[in-house]
Amino acid sequence: MIITGAGGGLGAAHARILAGQGASVLVNDINVANAQAVVDEILAAGGHAVVNQSDITNYAQGLEAVEQALDTYGALHAVVNNAGINRDRMFASLEEADWDAIMAVHLKGHFCITSHAVKYWRDQHKAGQPVDARIINTTSGAGLQGSIGQSNYAAAKAGICALTLNQAAELRRYGITANAIAPAARTAMTTAVPVMAERMAPPSDGSFDQFAPENVSTLVAWLAAERSSEVTGRVFEAEGGRISIADGWRTTAGVSKNSRWEPEQIDAAMVELLAAEVPAQKVYGS
Repeated sequence: MIITGAGGGLGAAHARILAGQGASVLVNDINVANAQAVVDEILAAGGHAVVNQSDITNYAQGLEAVEQALDTYGALHAVVNNAGINRDRMFASLEEADWDAIMAVHLKGHFCITSHAVKYWRDQHKAGQPVDARIINTTSGAGLQGSIGQSNYAAAKAGICALTLNQAAELRRYGITANAIAPAARTAMTTAVPVMAERMAPPSDGSFDQFAPENVSTLVAWLAAERSSEVTGRVFEAEGGRISIADGWRTTAGVSKNSRWEPEQIDAAMVELLAAEVPAQKVYGS
């Protein structure tokens, strides 16, 4: 399997846990030294892993990652899209470069390797070979409900949720499932802000480490396993010992007059609509 951004944080934890479960892992990271350290750790524990330094925002290099997995292990079972970056700004201060960088790494980064993997799995299916493949994407609470100072990141992560739903609907016919996780864990990204670093620090008394990334990785391992083959099109939230399903947008009963609304008529309709709605969760930081 391929795990992107696996040179540290959640990706490294995913690689270690999955290798411990018997998976052969392509450890993707643009920081080769970090990726090699993870590979060395896996190999020392008796697992199987190799380094891949493909740029996940480059479509041609995405194919190189898939080809390396196939050349090295003879098969590809799953793609875990984990790599990400932050460019936090309040929306009024957000620059085009901040927006483009986030969209490239998160949205295009979730596309490039996965696109080539899906083409490989589809060809297998069309050739009459059994396919039981996995796409595991990474969204965020910011994508589910927004986050002050992270308009670009929230938009990209929300896009990943929609992408996951589409992949699940389109690809099930080929034996491919697609799910996403919204993790809460201690990583370089989440602890860059001092207040978050303090909140997520490991406990000093040896009690359960709520924000250890490995807590999330066991869910990823389950999603990658054969036992999850009937689960697709879901967004899971994972933090510590808690797993939940994020309930998506749903159409309400609404108000209808069976003809076009005039602007002044919408006043009363809006009162009725807002009185019946279930409000969304609050935006983080609001």
